[in-house]
Amino acid sequence: MAETTTDAPKPVEKPRLISEADVTKYKTAGDIVNDVMKKLIELCVEGAKIIDLCIEGDKFIEEGTGGVYNKAVKGVKMSKGLAFPTSISVNNTVSHFSPLASDPLSAQVLAKGDVVKVHIGAHIDGFAAISAETIVVGASEQEPVTGRKADVIKAAWHAAEIAMRLVKVGNKNFTVTDAVAKTAAAWDCKPVEGMLSCQQSQNVIDGKKRIILNPNETQKRDTESITFAEDEVYGIDILISSGEDGKARIEDSRTTIYQKDSSVTYQLKMKNSRAVFSEVQKKAGAFPFNVRALEDEKRARLGLQEAVQHGLIKPYEVVYTPANTFVAAFHFTIALVPAGPLLLTHPPVWYKPELVKAEKELEDDELKGLLSKSLRESKKNKKKAKEAEGNADDA
Repeated sequence: MAETTTDAPKPVEKPRLISEADVTKYKTAGDIVNDVMKKLIELCVEGAKIIDLCIEGDKFIEEGTGGVYNKAVKGVKMSKGLAFPTSISVNNTVSHFSPLASDPLSAQVLAKGDVVKVHIGAHIDGFAAISAETIVVGASEQEPVTGRKADVIKAAWHAAEIAMRLVKVGNKNFTVTDAVAKTAAAWDCKPVEGMLSCQQSQNVIDGKKRIILNPNETQKRDTESITFAEDEVYGIDILISSGEDGKARIEDSRTTIYQKDSSVTYQLKMKNSRAVFSEVQKKAGAFPFNVRALEDEKRARLGLQEAVQHGLIKPYEVVYTPANTFVAAFHFTIALVPAGPLLLTHPPVWYKPELVKAEKELEDDELKGLLSKSLRESKKNKKKAKEAEGNADDA
């Protein structure tokens, strides 16, 4: 009797949490953000009005996203646009500064030597790429940045590069927290207290898995320890202060950036509040928005009050470190795909070592070793590592 052979069962492919099509949308948003960042940095010159830069940045993002994915799918148009309104935060302003024409600080202009954080984001079909980087107005290779400004920018850039290499499958969030603090300390700087980096998914930029910077005791206790897993996406926000403790506080800037909190339900009582909330849902969906984008600013401010009071909408407050300190920021979006970490945003447009001359350098061998590694291990190196493991087992 002939022997029957059966084909060995094919290994079942694990379902992906993000598809290749999703990754393409993230990367397209990242390309748009990079193009807009280049344009904005060119405009960040002495005398430029911050409000004009913010308006221009938002316009560039809308134009960029308006030019892609315009084919309706089953009669439905794809949502796209701003994933984070343009913010231009100067010197000791930590983030989220994007004034309205009616604000007392709307006349603020950039001055030579200002340390400027440019923060922008775009999304395609709810897949968001958000980026931030730091520049110094008027700096050049002939007149590089020096002193504490150079220290804080170097510290933030190195901390971002190290965080990028530590946000990988199997690692834990507090490993990133500790490495960022250790890196900042090399330039006598501190991460800004309590700043969060969050997991992202479609229409979500503030997911449950989080990394916290420089937490106080309460924040440390309240932040859950998490492990990074395959197919997750993270927005990593590295904010470093030249101050001695990294503490920041609210001052006299009015909040202009808000976001709907999808986890909260509440029936708004006031007619105006309901109308404003409806406009927010229609224009921004799940993403942060600037009050400037709403039809009637005065009505919007009033309508937002009730929604904020009951947690339906959350404010992105403008906070400051003490006077005479500087804050530098780098924000990137990264996906942990099966082939290894994949940067969805681009490297900084402005930063290069020739522009930033600090007296100190990174001395820690472990951190220097991390920096020398490429973001994604090559297949050849992976094979070598596996062979080395096998040989060690045989020995």
